Amino acid sequence: MVDCSTVLAGPYTTMLLADLGADVVKVEPPDGDATRGWGPPWVGDEAAGTRTAAYYLAVNRNKRSLRLDLRTEAGREVLRRLLARGDVLVENFRAGGLDRLGFSEAALAAINPDLVHLAIGGYGIGGPDAAKPGYDFIIQATGGLMSITGEAGGPPTKVGVAISDVAAGLFGTISVLASLLARPNAGGQRVDVSLLQSTLAILVNQAQNAFVTGRPPGRRGNAHPNIVPYQTFETADGTIAIGVGSERQWPRFCAALGVPALAADPRFATNGERVVNRDALIPLLAARLATATTAEWLARLGAADVPAGPLFDVLEAFATPQAEAVRARVAVTHPSLGAVDQVRSPFDFAATPATIRTPPPLLGEHSIEVLGELGYDAGAIDRLRRDGIL
Repeated sequence: MVDCSTVLAGPYTTMLLADLGADVVKVEPPDGDATRGWGPPWVGDEAAGTRTAAYYLAVNRNKRSLRLDLRTEAGREVLRRLLARGDVLVENFRAGGLDRLGFSEAALAAINPDLVHLAIGGYGIGGPDAAKPGYDFIIQATGGLMSITGEAGGPPTKVGVAISDVAAGLFGTISVLASLLARPNAGGQRVDVSLLQSTLAILVNQAQNAFVTGRPPGRRGNAHPNIVPYQTFETADGTIAIGVGSERQWPRFCAALGVPALAADPRFATNGERVVNRDALIPLLAARLATATTAEWLARLGAADVPAGPLFDVLEAFATPQAEAVRARVAVTHPSLGAVDQVRSPFDFAATPATIRTPPPLLGEHSIEVLGELGYDAGAIDRLRRDGIL
């Protein structure tokens, strides 16, 4: 697999595929993927030349790095040899960028007719914005996501992770796998995944709500648009998340809170009534939940089999017994940085488990190795190095 992508969406796609066993060659420009410098926080030492941004480390494990200047003909010839041997090309050049380097769809088909070409863009094929660069933050705004994120009456807010990029990476991964399955009958093909379309796609029920009502959903903070109560509440010493997801849970929830009369109140008898009358119900629940600690309510709600949980920060979330049991955080040994913790891939296969085999590579760490596999001898590699192509 040839990875000519940078930043997040493309590298996330190729990392997931690498975790699943793909041999990914990350083709980097002479100064490397831009995220190598997206710090702080940093890992390593600047004076020793090992300083690397945590951002880069997050999405580039299990890959081999080939430093290559594609502005040169010799560099493009290396890429042609890679593509001829590869199954998949993943890239996120701006519209027309790959064509200008001499890799049009016709050229790619001539190099390798079975090649799956995943092109990750900002706004999709065609339309007035097709040539614009895609940035997660801007797409969250223009894709409607920020309009439903944040507190009611407050300003719109982006999601705390680059979710448009992540969603595009997930959709990209799915599309590559589907294209490989289809290849025996369809041959190679181009697949386009955009940040905008991915963001619109993950609006799911909120988009459907808007289609049905003809009204934009607006912001509800931590509250759910279609289920009540399904949100956070302040307790005597913190915050608790509660999700009453069924009618069977509702009376048990009221009993656990010591307010069984609410279950019999016709205003709140069904979820539909609770949604309509949420402004009357939520203050009653909030007042009751403020009278005891988070631990007390978790014990009561747990005994009643009502979904609830405390509010953890990122480090606390990875330190829970459950996160530790599923090995969500694992350490890998980096050649210059030592032990580096990573987030384990979330799939668990019974027979073919995903694995973290190698740490995120140094810039150009595998250039000689990859070029040797492509048929370059030591003299040719030295010439490429002297010419600044590697």
